[in-house]
Amino acid sequence: MRIAVGSDHAGYALKSTIVDHLTAGGHDVVDLGAESAEVSVDYPMYGHAVGEAVAEGRAERGVCVCGSGIGIGIAANKVPGIRAAVVHDVTTATLARRHNDANVVCLGERTTGLAEALDAIDAFFTTEFEGGRHQRRIDQISGYDADSGTPAVSTTTDDQERQQPTS
Repeated sequence: MRIAVGSDHAGYALKSTIVDHLTAGGHDVVDLGAESAEVSVDYPMYGHAVGEAVAEGRAERGVCVCGSGIGIGIAANKVPGIRAAVVHDVTTATLARRHNDANVVCLGERTTGLAEALDAIDAFFTTEFEGGRHQRRIDQISGYDADSGTPAVSTTTDDQERQQPTS
């Protein structure tokens, strides 16, 4: 699988380890930066670059790393078509793929231990999207990418569980 990765300086060490881990696992990794932990850089440009690489089809999935995983994930999610999820362990990585069809995984170097991060990466890249009732929700999320700003709403429900937003 072709995977785009990016980090800021605070996520550089974990990103480098993830790149080595994915490469050893046979993946084609595109490292979009940062180049070191010593030079402070801004995470939005790296999160956005990973998101664009995935959205444009230059990579099948992406990995973003910053201090917490949160900021870089927010930046990646600004790219239409991206479903970036901050994960902390195997459970959250598995659910991000199985239920949310996440195409970018985000990790925090300051918040997730190395072993947990690599286990989460493995889970993210080996778990398939479950589809079914989750597809309707993914379609709704994708509707927000459209110019209308309103979600695509399916006319079918499973077990009549559709919920209306409250104000």
